[in-house]
Amino acid sequence: MTFELQYTDPKSNARAGLITTDHGQIETPIFMPVGTAGSVKAIHLRELKDDIKAQIILGNTYHLYLRPGLNILEKAGGLHKFNGFDRPMLTDSGGFQVFSLTGIRKMKEEGVEFQSHIDGSRHMFTPERVMDIERTIGADIIMAFDECCPGTAEYKYAKESVERTHRWLDRCIARFNATEPKYGYKQALFPIVQGCVYPDLRRLSAEYIASKNADGNAIGGLAVGEPVEKMYEMIELTNAILPKNKPRYLMGVGTPVNILEGIERGVDMFDCVMPTRNGRNGMLFTKNGIMNMKNLKWADDFSPIDEEGDSYVDTAYTKAYLRHLFHAQELLAMQIASIHNLAFYLWLVREARKHIIEGDYAAWKPSMVKRLSTRL
Repeated sequence: MTFELQYTDPKSNARAGLITTDHGQIETPIFMPVGTAGSVKAIHLRELKDDIKAQIILGNTYHLYLRPGLNILEKAGGLHKFNGFDRPMLTDSGGFQVFSLTGIRKMKEEGVEFQSHIDGSRHMFTPERVMDIERTIGADIIMAFDECCPGTAEYKYAKESVERTHRWLDRCIARFNATEPKYGYKQALFPIVQGCVYPDLRRLSAEYIASKNADGNAIGGLAVGEPVEKMYEMIELTNAILPKNKPRYLMGVGTPVNILEGIERGVDMFDCVMPTRNGRNGMLFTKNGIMNMKNLKWADDFSPIDEEGDSYVDTAYTKAYLRHLFHAQELLAMQIASIHNLAFYLWLVREARKHIIEGDYAAWKPSMVKRLSTRL
């Protein structure tokens, strides 16, 4: 994997770049739709590629390991062959999912023992095991196994967690270097910066991760309960240390406004379940603000979902029709909303990239943030 830093906004840290993998190129900044179990919920491949214009999607190591399982994925020739998506893919390490299994997991220095949420069976994730699993899944970019610390954690716990994450990273790197990709194309390993909301721990972790000279680096453990101002502070601090010539991935973030703020602070890659999860519940994101499609005010509004119209809007559907579908509990409602929201997120990062290239991102962002924050 290679990364070319192409443009930097003159009045902020916003960047535009190009990631090249064996499955294609990714223009940054980029939003990556989340395909937890090998699919982006309610979205066909055709829609993902043509309507949403996704350049890269995610798979989840924990979920794919449990179902369909490594045997099926290896027989298929990896996740690309299994789900038919022939563009770049990224897998997280499963660390966040494992650590969210409060009460049914036990953490040790060796790794984490946990029970499946599906059938209660017991499993063990170690750094070495996770690297082997991600080799078998076969994503272009794979994440190191880390501990995701809650945003409200005490300092003592956060410090122990960071140190454990660093020890596990060294084991991940050793295993990654001792193994080969399984399907004839290269894979890149990204370490993850942790440290909760404590500046000295974030600085310590960023310096340790930067010293590994990986192909790219991730920022984890944010948007997990801490105030948004604290999240932005940690992003700024971390990106001041991470190398400028490597892509920076902010994991699990977030709202359209979060993404624009992250871009301004030098983030290149984002993912979040929000556009699909919120869409399935009737919340739509548009360039003019946020709509709750279940509200009575849309019952006789026969205008397109986004009145301005753009490449991310399917003007065949009106607000009134979509509201009707939600109230009738039609599956099509969730599909339309999910496609719309993902297409909007991809449109938004393309717009951000355009303004970075034009050199006016810092001037464009405040007005866009104000529009995106409006409740329609």
